Amino acid sequence: MQTTDTGWQKRTLGRSGIEVGALGFGCWAIGGEWSTPDGSPLGWGTVDDEESVAAIRRALDLGVRFFDTADVYGAGHSERVLGRALAGRRDEAVVATKWGNLFDERARTMDGADRSPAYARRALLASLRRLGTDRIDLFQLHLGDTPSDEAAELREACEGFVAEGLIRAYAWSTDDPERAALFAGGEHCAAVQHACNVLEDAPGMLALSEERGLLSIIRSPLAMGLLTGARDPGRRAAAGDIRSTPPAWLHWFEAGGVPSAHWAPRVEAIREVLTSDGRTLAQGALGWLWGRSGRTVPIPGFRTVAQAEENAGALAHGPLGPDRMEEVARLLA
Repeated sequence: MQTTDTGWQKRTLGRSGIEVGALGFGCWAIGGEWSTPDGSPLGWGTVDDEESVAAIRRALDLGVRFFDTADVYGAGHSERVLGRALAGRRDEAVVATKWGNLFDERARTMDGADRSPAYARRALLASLRRLGTDRIDLFQLHLGDTPSDEAAELREACEGFVAEGLIRAYAWSTDDPERAALFAGGEHCAAVQHACNVLEDAPGMLALSEERGLLSIIRSPLAMGLLTGARDPGRRAAAGDIRSTPPAWLHWFEAGGVPSAHWAPRVEAIREVLTSDGRTLAQGALGWLWGRSGRTVPIPGFRTVAQAEENAGALAHGPLGPDRMEEVARLLA
């Protein structure tokens, strides 16, 4: 069943007045292959840049206008692809990127971090060049464990970038409510980016967003693909895909990219509820996030036009209703 009421889709970035809608697209996957210096993959495998560009433009046509990337995704490549796709259509989009990680664009590797205000400026100017734009709508600190004193300096640096017209608002990508609250003390802090999905709720972060008038930009809304229905128990991830050798934080998959024996049964337990009323599994998982809070903007990843169309199709179904939300809670209890 599809909903004709679109009022629920209205979202504004904090006090900025920037309208973003209820769904964004995450641009990590379209960065292609990149790695740590020792060769451990950090991307999602090979990509077709022409398909990526077409998918972004298709998303715009379907009403998705918020695109979230980071300078380190693909060691700069994701920003370049996004900038290319938005050429001539920049004013239709709200662009978010992140900074803090150090990387080698030629070698396509990430190595280290820099939390200094001076580096924040250098990273910002470099992102503007790669994106081919004169402003970034939401500039986000990408280092979730930054100490409070350093974060306070970076918050003030971001206020300066707003005053210069280089950015319109800023945020922190962190799963720590106390850290997010520190950034929220800044006049132009508009959001917090954090993990949340139907398998792993984030009540503390969602409560903070409500209290401080922030948007919750939701990363991993589909549990890195576990909630798309495309990751069957016997399917291994391809070489160059971070899921093939998952780091400690990527607990939805085991070695080789096989869905975790802990999480896969929980997906099956709620599959019927999430796919009710004609939704796909991914659309149901997005609907759960919208049912969870009116401040959520999930940013599922994509690599193809078909994936862009499926994710955007969730908007026609809207949030899961209260009965479905209660049923999911019961099944996962």
